[in-house]
Order: sequence, then structure tokens, then C-alpha cells
Amino acid sequence: MPDNERSFLISDHKSSDSGLQIHLHPLVLLTVSDHITRHSLRRREEPIVGALLGQQNGRDITLEHAFECQVVEGEQGAILLHQAWFQDRLQQYKDVHKEPALELVGWFTTAPITGPETHHVPIHQQIIHDYNETAVLLAFHPTEVLAGASQSGRLPLTIYESVYESTQNAGKAANNEAEADRSMDIDVAEGPLDLRFRELPYSVETGEAEMIGVDFVARGGGNATNIDSPAKQKGKEKSPKDSKSPQQESKTLNDTSLLSPEDEELITSLTARANAVKMLHTRIQLLKSYLTTLPPSYLTSASYTPAPAAEEEAEPTSTTPPAPIDHSILRSIQALIHRLPLLIPADGTAFEHESLAEKSDVSLVALLGDLTKGTKNMREMGRKFGI
Repeated sequence: MPDNERSFLISDHKSSDSGLQIHLHPLVLLTVSDHITRHSLRRREEPIVGALLGQQNGRDITLEHAFECQVVEGEQGAILLHQAWFQDRLQQYKDVHKEPALELVGWFTTAPITGPETHHVPIHQQIIHDYNETAVLLAFHPTEVLAGASQSGRLPLTIYESVYESTQNAGKAANNEAEADRSMDIDVAEGPLDLRFRELPYSVETGEAEMIGVDFVARGGGNATNIDSPAKQKGKEKSPKDSKSPQQESKTLNDTSLLSPEDEELITSLTARANAVKMLHTRIQLLKSYLTTLPPSYLTSASYTPAPAAEEEAEPTSTTPPAPIDHSILRSIQALIHRLPLLIPADGTAFEHESLAEKSDVSLVALLGDLTKGTKNMREMGRKFGI
């Protein structure tokens, strides 16, 4: 980002000087995205503010959970957290997440790509003064999402840490960092320190449970549809051009009908089994084609002796050299053949009779259930009509 486009709250020091390592979990991204979506659909005007929970071990900070926060207007129009509400909600989350113990490690909001703005400073100062002096700020950039910049693979967010530095020292750091370091003590004494934000690198970490949740959300998002409310549908009037025949309406309903999650799971399971059967068939055909290229002596027992006429006819026609024989493959094929009887019952007739008996028992139980249900319906009908 060019320097002339950056916010004046951005520090001139490099982010590598901090040493903080941020580990971002997908659950935080889902919570932030859900909060922003609901905030936009409800057309709420208050700013988007939320808390970040995680663990801090030295210079390593994990962002694992998040929740939205209530805000109030303070002195001079400053936006602050609702102190009593926030303390109660924070304690509730701490009571739930006791092992591992989570603490407040930062907060999130929306901000332009240029960096935080002045109305973000009061909330950040409130958090670092009352809860955590090393709290970080996760700034989500809606403009990047609308512009399609997230398709490049980079998440539309930036994580900042806060530092205190004087304005004079920041100007010197932009011109000459070495000179600014030598005059640090003098600059501190010259003027007051101002809050500045410094961008931090981060990495995304995913737990096993989070992977399942993210996969479920990703699959469900592909089937998401916009359903109008009944009042909105009632308010719509059909014009003569929009009127359709019953055949066209039924076709439209069939085209727009979506599968339930259970149906999708069943289709996925059946597709996986079909692909496995196809792969098994392909492998068997490959083994069969390989075995057909071998001499007959490798496919029979040692006592097998081919007929002389077959040898005499085969010798003149063998114009190509035989393929090299890999004995390890032959041993693997033989071991596979020896394991096949384990999958096949020894007594096939008895197995068929047992399977047929179990099938008959299941059918008999289903039939008895239908008879019981029919008898119950007949008794209810007789009771209602006095038969």
C-alpha cells in the first residue's frame, strides 16, 4: 500500500520488530462473517464490534472464539463497550471455556484497507486499559469483498497491534530508523505518546472439529437460496406476462427443488462406493491382462505339461520376446488369491439358507407390523362410527 494512502494511525515501524505470532482459527472468521451479514441485512447503523477470545503464551497469540458486543455512546460522541454487559458476557465465555482457559486477546471491527480510523481508538484504549494491554485488533475490509479482491487467495482482513510512540519519533522513523532509535529517549521526553497501530503477520490454524464445521458450512452454502417472507410474497401482484401454466410452474418447482442434507450424504456415499467398485474392476482387469502375457507354466501347477502340438504351433508364431517376469508381483497376486476364501463362506448352500431365513424373518416382522397397524385403524374407525 502506498504511504500516501495509509491511515495516519499506522505506525512507520516494521511489523517484524514486534515478534508477535498470530494464529487465526476459522471459527473466528465464521463468527465475524455471520455478524457482518446479519448486521447488513437488518440495516443496523451502530458500528460492528466484537470480542476475540484465545490463548496467549509469550509472543504467541491464538484467536479461537469470537462474539459480538453491545456498544454505547460515551463522552464527546465516542463509541465504547457497554461495560456491565461486556463483563457478564466475557465471564460466561470464560466459564464455558475453562480447559484450555481462554482470555480476551483482542477485538474485531470493520475498517477500510487504509487502516483503523479515529473512532476505533476509544474502544481499543478501553480494552487495553481494563482487560489486556496487549490486545490486538482484527479489521475486516468489506470493500475488498465487494470488489472481489478476496479471489486472489488473501483474506480480506488485517490484524494490528497497538504501540505508543510520539509523533516526532514516528516522523524520524519514516526518514531514518537508525537515527530514530538513537533519539528515542529524547523524543519520549519531548512530547506525549500517541496510540498507533502496526500490522502483524498471521497464519490460519484449523482443528479437527473446525474442519468438519467448515466443510459442512461450505457444502451448505452451495445450496443456499433466498426465500421471500409470506408478507412479501403476498404483496407481490402477478402481471399477465408473469402468469404461467400449471405444467410450467411444476417444471420450475422441480428445477428449483433442492436436496436435503440427508439425500446429499446418501448420494455422496453411493458415489464413493460406485467409484470404489469401478476402481476394483479396473485393477482386476489390469491383473488379468498382466497374467495373460505370462507363459502357461507360471499360471499352472508344477505338474502341468503342455501338449506337444500346442508347443509346435506356438514356437513359429513367437516373434516378440516375452515380457520380463516380476516374481514379487506374482507372489502378491498369489497371496491375494489365498485370502479370497476368507471372504467366501465355506458352505455356500448353508450360507444361502441362513440368509434366506433372516430375510424371511425381517419380512414377517414387517408384515406383522402392517397387520397390527391395520387392526388399530379398524378399531379406531369402529369406535368413531359405533360399529
